[in-house]
Amino acid sequence: ASPGSSNTSQRGWEQSPAVMRVHIFIDFARGGEADRLILAGDIGGTKTVLALTGPEPGGILSSEQRFASRDFKSLKDVIEVYLKGREVRPERACFAVAGPVVNGRSQTTNLPWVIDAKELSETFSISRVWLLNDLEATAHGILHLKEKDFGVLNPGHPVPSGNRAVIAAGTGLGEALMFWDGQRYHPSATEGGHTDFAPRNAVEIRLLEFLLSRLGRVSYERVLSGPGLENLYRFFSESDGGAEPEWLSRRLEQEDPGAVIADAALSGKSESCVKALNLFVSLYGAEAGNLALKGLALAGVYIGGGIAPKILGKLLDGEFMKAFIDKGRYASLMNRIPVRVILDPDAALLGAARFAQSHGMEER
Repeated sequence: ASPGSSNTSQRGWEQSPAVMRVHIFIDFARGGEADRLILAGDIGGTKTVLALTGPEPGGILSSEQRFASRDFKSLKDVIEVYLKGREVRPERACFAVAGPVVNGRSQTTNLPWVIDAKELSETFSISRVWLLNDLEATAHGILHLKEKDFGVLNPGHPVPSGNRAVIAAGTGLGEALMFWDGQRYHPSATEGGHTDFAPRNAVEIRLLEFLLSRLGRVSYERVLSGPGLENLYRFFSESDGGAEPEWLSRRLEQEDPGAVIADAALSGKSESCVKALNLFVSLYGAEAGNLALKGLALAGVYIGGGIAPKILGKLLDGEFMKAFIDKGRYASLMNRIPVRVILDPDAALLGAARFAQSHGMEER
């Protein structure tokens, strides 16, 4: 796709077709409250999604448009294309960013962009601009989702006053916590996806050695992400010693490797891909359990990102929860924690919008 196009490539699980929500706010945006609109965004290493919403809490997202992130040099360029031709200038904006946010500024982890809230505010004459870590925004978003927006891996026995946690594998691996203060949840960003990968058995020790020789340092993101799934496949492919089938080599070269490996695993066409996805799911469960313990997330753990909904059937086969619960003396406690998959791909976008709406109400 060329810069400015919303028709991003269809290969890969991170680049699903845009769902254009163009309902009531198209006319509303041209009315008397056009200058009070909020611009919301979800900025990832693969795709950037922008949408408009009204100033009041609960407003519908409209004019949603998706862009291939790497077709642009900066978020500023994406916003310019998005706003071009629209007779609106948002009053406030909030962007979910896949990377650490410090003092309103972020260097995205899997994209060569530096995003600065103050600079965006000045460039586009937006009165307030907020940057949130994308998992922090997802945490805000799930507070507004409905039961139909989740797939249940473990119903559990939630503690109503307990904390929650969110983990999401996609282009990278994100993690966030949600602390309960007695009245409401407070999402808190982390960079837990970049903590050291810890093997649990002999196979994973060999995997660590394999990746250390290639990467120097191995974080959980190196095994739990789209590129991480490819790392697992390369490990098993080399260990198995067989020649890679021509059809698989061709697809890996032409398409998104993580999506290809998952597809070949789910269809049973490649034994190395099957092994890679099996280990991916087990590692995903184990790290989700680690996060639950660190945050004492007794009210639930939520699995986000672009990968989980695509392999939901595999996540339901028991291996994920087996690894999640396998925490020694804490196994009975882990079994009580609800675990759900976020099915709505716009949870982070929704969270960014709701954050700006609620903060706008607080300031008035």
